[in-house]
Amino acid sequence: MDLVKLQGILDNASFAVLFITMLVYWIGAAFPNLPYLEIVGSTGMAIANLCIAALLGARWLEAGYFPLSNLYESLFFLTWGITTMHFVAERMSRNRLVGVVTAPISMSIAAFAALTLPKEMQVSEPLVPALKSNWLMMHVSVMMLSYATLMVGSLLAIAFLVVTRGQEIELKGSSVGTGSYRDRKYQLRKAGEPIGEVLATEATAVFSNNGSVAVMEPPAIAVVLSPQRLSLADTLDNISYRIIGLGFPLLTIGIIAGAVWANEAWGSYWSWDPKETWALITWLVFAAYLHARITKGWQGRRPALLAAAGFLVVWVCYLGVNLLGKGLHSYGWFF
Repeated sequence: MDLVKLQGILDNASFAVLFITMLVYWIGAAFPNLPYLEIVGSTGMAIANLCIAALLGARWLEAGYFPLSNLYESLFFLTWGITTMHFVAERMSRNRLVGVVTAPISMSIAAFAALTLPKEMQVSEPLVPALKSNWLMMHVSVMMLSYATLMVGSLLAIAFLVVTRGQEIELKGSSVGTGSYRDRKYQLRKAGEPIGEVLATEATAVFSNNGSVAVMEPPAIAVVLSPQRLSLADTLDNISYRIIGLGFPLLTIGIIAGAVWANEAWGSYWSWDPKETWALITWLVFAAYLHARITKGWQGRRPALLAAAGFLVVWVCYLGVNLLGKGLHSYGWFF
């Protein structure tokens, strides 16, 4: 089969599979007692991941260079990275609700690349001289993987905010643990309200899965969340922290590799190009997130808000700066 036709089949197939997988995860969230949906969802993500890997491999064979030279290729590489990190997060959390947030973003990116981009932007073109370097694979692939990882971690933090309904939740215990299998106590309060003393006999809920206890404020100022929702919030908070902790070193390595490549290509390690500037801003945002969690002991809503802001910053760094103006990185169709 012709490689171009194969690519057209694979990109549409990956979108279709991701769309069905998204529906499976959403139905599973709405009806958690339905059997086999978790297996179906994970299988769908695996099929989509393999379809995208095959698509990128076909383009590599057709063009003769690593497929990260234009927007179409980078979008599918980003989708592949997100679906890959989905399995890492799902493995860590042992919770199928991870797919509720990762499947929609994966499907949306694949749909934009396969169905919205003009055909001339989907065709492999000869590399411009600046991209004819082994650093293309090293720098751009690591940067894209860092974007995918940071996006997944940030999405889980946003899910934490949704699950907790925007209320202040103080998570007692270390951020570095074993996910939902830690012993923790939770105290809920409205923003600005002091934390009061509550007797265990007044408002206590025992988790059946790990023995943790949820302690809530008196009804006058409390927002009642079920023990299951609190346990899910704990898991999302911990897993988002771990995933971001994985993405940050990748971002650091990618920026360093880019600086070395820039010196080789342009004679300067750093030129304050818009893409470089926003990469630094992205690095600073997630560095502040990790600093707040590790040294300040932040947990719960405050770091989740910072991670949610980081999600927007990653998108600005990846696409936004190319829409706002041209720079040294403008030759790659927005990557």
